[in-house]
Amino acid sequence: MNDYLVRALAYEGQVRAYAARTTETVSEAQRRHYTWPTASAALGRSMTASVMLGAMMKGEEKLTIRINGGGPIGTILVDANAKGEVRGYVSNPLTHFDLNEQGKLDVKRAVGTEGTLAVSKDIGLLQPFVGQVPLVSGELGDDFTHYITTSEQIPSSVGVGVIVNPDNTIQASGGFIIQLLPGTEESIIEDIEARLKVIPTISNMVRQGLTPEDILTEVLGAGNVKVLDEMPVKFQCQCSRDRISNAIQGLGTAEIEDMIVTDGKAEAQCHFCNENYVFSKENLQDMLKTEA
Repeated sequence: MNDYLVRALAYEGQVRAYAARTTETVSEAQRRHYTWPTASAALGRSMTASVMLGAMMKGEEKLTIRINGGGPIGTILVDANAKGEVRGYVSNPLTHFDLNEQGKLDVKRAVGTEGTLAVSKDIGLLQPFVGQVPLVSGELGDDFTHYITTSEQIPSSVGVGVIVNPDNTIQASGGFIIQLLPGTEESIIEDIEARLKVIPTISNMVRQGLTPEDILTEVLGAGNVKVLDEMPVKFQCQCSRDRISNAIQGLGTAEIEDMIVTDGKAEAQCHFCNENYVFSKENLQDMLKTEA
């Protein structure tokens, strides 16, 4: 099954909902960054929440999420847009601990709780809109819930999860966001809260083969969900050889000449996708000709 997300309404328009399967997307991130299990869970949860937040945007709008809780994983940085494209990395991908008391990957220990979750939204204005909240748990689902409820002023529930195989590959990854719209009836709120207490974990639902539509049915109840549309989800980096080349040219003639004399080449690596770009002496000399 390919990764995708769905946007939906529930309870006759009183609730807005999103659900996503992100197994292949997080697998691509794990492969590119060689993340160990706990780091994979933290990055995967962050990417899943981010791609659903991106689905709330329009056109060419995009967002960047930065999480740093003071834990050994360091900073988690994720970019997402309104097209279902997402990329991300962590400062210390080789982060892993024994399972926590609940028998789950100890994301809280890796991320830490003494820090913030910041969301920067580029909606085409001169300056991005930035919202920031303190971390409340380090488990990330609760932290994204806190962000949306506090910064966006929308009562919400976020569920994200990742299951990692013994060989460090990703077995299952996905998530959901439930949002209460103004005027939601109290009985509906109580019904959703009750269901959230008894449903399987989101990662187990994905492992069992549930689609995003199925997940929303589990969370919100059969017959209550109206799917509006769906969107493919994938790991997509914005870097390219041309972009890196333009960046090198932007350094100026003196800097490029120094690269030729000192190293005989230029090398750059993208933090988001780990792609390595090498420019030979001849490539650099061609850049100087262009500058001239």
